[in-house]
Amino acid sequence: MENNTKKVSFSIREWNENDRPREKLLVKGKNALTDAELVAILIGSGSKTESAVSLSQRILLSVDNKLHQLGKLSVKQLTGFRGIGEAKAITIVAGLELGRRRNNDHSEVVEKISSSKDAYRIMQPLIADLEHEEFWILYLNNSHKVLKKKQISIGGKTGTLVDPKVVFKAALEFDATAILLAHNHPSGSLKPSQSDQELTKRIKAAGQHLDIKLLDHLIVTEKTYFSFADGQLL
Repeated sequence: MENNTKKVSFSIREWNENDRPREKLLVKGKNALTDAELVAILIGSGSKTESAVSLSQRILLSVDNKLHQLGKLSVKQLTGFRGIGEAKAITIVAGLELGRRRNNDHSEVVEKISSSKDAYRIMQPLIADLEHEEFWILYLNNSHKVLKKKQISIGGKTGTLVDPKVVFKAALEFDATAILLAHNHPSGSLKPSQSDQELTKRIKAAGQHLDIKLLDHLIVTEKTYFSFADGQLL
């Protein structure tokens, strides 16, 4: 077995770098691979005129070599690249979505909401880089520990509709004593709209009747957030 390992290691050094990301991972470990090499492993193969790594480099270059921007591309957009068919596009989208969900799992280490920053750490991986708006609720207990994260609605690029009855029906199901609202702005703007402010007031008023406190409402973007509580809009 030792002889076979030596032979494989030697042969890898003889191959072109663009043809061996899988083998490089085996020999040097996953941390030794570039982003393009990792994407190349996902797509599996290139074409007669372009290696998988070269194709991956071209795709990454189109998004300024930023993985979070690559994660925004749809299957249709990815198939616009020469050499990327539907199957390869689906594999890229699925791979990046797994990475996003893994990041979300890590965010659950923040179990207790002590500040708006804690809430942002939970919500940023979920909604920050989406191309459409989503509205989520964090349902909390008396100690402000998160009982449940729930998506309430999905909208377009400029807004999403929220029914307060749906918000509080779930709060009663989870036996929550407090809630925290969060939605993203795909535009990157942190300014709350008039409808954002009106919805916040309605939900706060409805919660008072049920003795369920509204702690905050966050507007989430990729790099930062706006807190209604910190901004004294609650």
